[in-house]
Amino acid sequence: MPTRILTDKDATLAPLRGKTCAVLGFGAQGHAHALNLRDSGLRVIIGLKPSSKSRAKARRHGLKVMTTAAAVRRGDVIFLALPDSQMAAIYARDISPHLAPGKALLFAHGFAIHYETIVPPKNVDVIMVAPLGLGPMVRREFVEKRGAPALIAVHRNATGQARKIALAWAKGIGATRAGVIATTFRDETETDLFSEQAVLCGGMTALVRTGFETLVEGGYAPEMAYFECLHELKFLVDLMHEAGIAGMRALISDTAQWGDLTVGPRIIGPAAKREMKAALRRIQRGEFARGWIEETRRGQPNLKKLLAAGENHAIEKVGARLRGLMPWHAGNKKTSRGRRIAG
Repeated sequence: MPTRILTDKDATLAPLRGKTCAVLGFGAQGHAHALNLRDSGLRVIIGLKPSSKSRAKARRHGLKVMTTAAAVRRGDVIFLALPDSQMAAIYARDISPHLAPGKALLFAHGFAIHYETIVPPKNVDVIMVAPLGLGPMVRREFVEKRGAPALIAVHRNATGQARKIALAWAKGIGATRAGVIATTFRDETETDLFSEQAVLCGGMTALVRTGFETLVEGGYAPEMAYFECLHELKFLVDLMHEAGIAGMRALISDTAQWGDLTVGPRIIGPAAKREMKAALRRIQRGEFARGWIEETRRGQPNLKKLLAAGENHAIEKVGARLRGLMPWHAGNKKTSRGRRIAG
């Protein structure tokens, strides 16, 4: 049976009328949620640490800004728009001491709840609204009278209104315009981590870089390798985004179709699938989460080392030079980081 898609007709803003929506953080997702909720006619406040550079930005948008603790005390629904790596410490210091019965904690990713880096009291609702898109996309689609789809979940229904509140929040940010799917914290967390590691981030970047290296080692110009393996990727992804894989194939040459269907499965074949399944098992058993939590506790030394190595790869140097020749390129503009969470 197909999964039911919830839309505007399934949701109402009524559960949030008269309540205060406290958004903790004003990064990519916090910024989008706060402005969309405000433009939907809801009461929004922003919680930030006193030293945050985002305070001035939020005030320029006409939003009321206060400390994180004050926002928790004032808010009825409290959205933790915070990085996974910082969320537990901020929760213990600035959120937990100020929670009162009947409030709702709202997350855009299930990591902290599923892996219990945060354990909320039993007298508050624990819900999730996870947009399936970057924060700037969530805002842009809302402004264009469209919406970014989202997932919702209820971990704890202390008030009996948790699902209605989650749906109201989804409607307030425009997600029900595009479609919302009900899921669980566990399923959202595990599928999100898997997609990041195996396909969207880890798989894609490893494939692109390996293709680039193969062409350069084969004697081809790095500039050609960059254009063929990275630059053109956007065009194909855009086609898949708009029309699916079959739709993309219908718009490429028959030579490309034949190469796609006969060579692609040899590159990403049984060995790759075995590694994907192993990665999924590590996620399901909590091994990835424990390793990441320990890495964060130690100050993320390995992450910093790996990021630095990636930044020094030849594809980055070639790409920076080529993108500099294209002033209209999005890479020459300031971009916002984070699919769902930004501090």
